[in-house]
Amino acid sequence: YLHMVSQGFLSDGSLVAVKQHSSKSKQGNRVLLYEIGMISALEHPNLVKLFGCCIEGDHLLLIYEYMENNSLARALFGPDDMKLKLDWQTRHKICLGISKGLAYLHEESILKIVQRDIKATNILLDKDLNAKISNFGLDKLDEEDNTRIITRRAGNKGYMAPEYAMKGYLTDKADVYSFGIVILEIVSGKSNSDYQPAELCDLLDWAYLLQERGSLLELVDPRLGSSYPKEEVQKMLNLALICTNPFPKLRPPMSTVVSMLEGQVPVRVPSMSHVL
Repeated sequence: YLHMVSQGFLSDGSLVAVKQHSSKSKQGNRVLLYEIGMISALEHPNLVKLFGCCIEGDHLLLIYEYMENNSLARALFGPDDMKLKLDWQTRHKICLGISKGLAYLHEESILKIVQRDIKATNILLDKDLNAKISNFGLDKLDEEDNTRIITRRAGNKGYMAPEYAMKGYLTDKADVYSFGIVILEIVSGKSNSDYQPAELCDLLDWAYLLQERGSLLELVDPRLGSSYPKEEVQKMLNLALICTNPFPKLRPPMSTVVSMLEGQVPVRVPSMSHVL
């Protein structure tokens, strides 16, 4: 399906992002409009606001708030002239913002949404580098029929929880896993999809290997220099490994993750065993 994004203006002069879909949904425009209406009613500082839509034939335009600093992926992994200089405080703020947005979707919103495609390209940054989750709750726009989620999996394999990638078993704990991968990317400045420090070893495997060696801080992005708070960064990396536990029931709910990031709940040292 097609994602063309362009800029537009509302009647009050506000800048918006217009995302074009080629929708072949068989559920009908009335149901589609109802679902979009429900999603546009969701209000949270860490969700990209959906203002509304326009449907004409098979074409669907979704109108979102405009995010000045594009995606987290571009900020971390983009061309050098597009990367952003993110200090530790900003990186922590981004992690906390994502966790609050997910906690809202999972536990507080009336829809109880599993985003199921948490990755750096779906985290957008506003002018103040606040993180906002995009592309949530609109899975049905991409489906030609009401196929079960188990037969059609959204998500990037590098971010997908093992139980979802292999069995199609989806709960909110799949988002927790993906969030753990995003934490590793934010701390390391490296893309889980592209980084391969050793043969058949990705960013998460490497993190577990370094943890077993007692040298997890080797993952830290060199762009942070040596002035970052080592204890706080170590806790953040421990949290990433807790969130990516291969067993869904052992991953914390996102509300607990928020409390951990805010320092209200201690972050335990994760188990050494990493089941692939």
